[in-house]
Amino acid sequence: MEDIQKKLLKKSKKAKLEQFGRTISFLAILLIVIVVLAIFYFVASKGLATFFVDKVSIKDFILGKEWNPGSKGPDGQPLVGALPMLTGSFVVTLLSALIATPFAIGAAVFMTEISPKLGTKILQPVIELLVGIPSVVYGFIGLSVIVPAVRNVFGGSGFGILAGTFVLFVMILPTVTSMTVDALKSVPRHYREASLALGATRWQTIYKVVLRAAVPGILTAVVFGMARAFGEALAIQMVIGNASLMPHNLITPASTLTSVLTMGIGNTIMGTLENNVLWSLALLLLLMSLFFNIITRLIGKKGVMK
Repeated sequence: MEDIQKKLLKKSKKAKLEQFGRTISFLAILLIVIVVLAIFYFVASKGLATFFVDKVSIKDFILGKEWNPGSKGPDGQPLVGALPMLTGSFVVTLLSALIATPFAIGAAVFMTEISPKLGTKILQPVIELLVGIPSVVYGFIGLSVIVPAVRNVFGGSGFGILAGTFVLFVMILPTVTSMTVDALKSVPRHYREASLALGATRWQTIYKVVLRAAVPGILTAVVFGMARAFGEALAIQMVIGNASLMPHNLITPASTLTSVLTMGIGNTIMGTLENNVLWSLALLLLLMSLFFNIITRLIGKKGVMK
């Protein structure tokens, strides 16, 4: 009787394997959490030194229009205004998203609703290929093709927000299109059948049923594309001109947070004001990435609730 009781209480091999798998999964999740928190702590500790060690005003940093960390203004404060870079980053991101969204939706509708076979055989591999192209290739193409085209059509040097917008538009278009396709495919088939059964045409079904049901997924795709555009560094640096000035139009040289970071982080000494303000820009980028992730999760929850 005791032997039977011991056998019943003893963990089986499958139970031990399941416990082992749970332990490995927990350790992997714990490692990811630790790495993320370490990154946040490291960037925040470096970025906040600008305000607590160098005594730079947060207001002057965010709203200041002059960027020259090696110089000081009439009030004795260093010229570390990040507003030109913030403006450039937001303008380029918003314009590229506005241009990419209609093209992405149109391509996704064609691939899922109009010609699924053609979309699966030809367009889907092309989109996957475009997603895998390195950003330096996009930047080189923009430098060789888009910048001269902007110069010939609109004048100026060709470098600026407009050139950066076109480059980012091409870069984020495959990502937004791919996620939009997934959103349209997730719409239940009986939605379409019910609409057609009620007498709606094909285009009425696509516009009033399928697209409206997929709105949360499409918005998630757009926000995800904006997050990628906001954090892009190399390609935008090659075509925007890298002038830390407030952009007055779309064809004058400008800069973004990432372009200033990539150009300056290797030319400063750790612990100096010039280095600390670059870490402050990196902290802004990190906070914006967190903001985009929060927006994506909120949109996803709204879609699930619907």
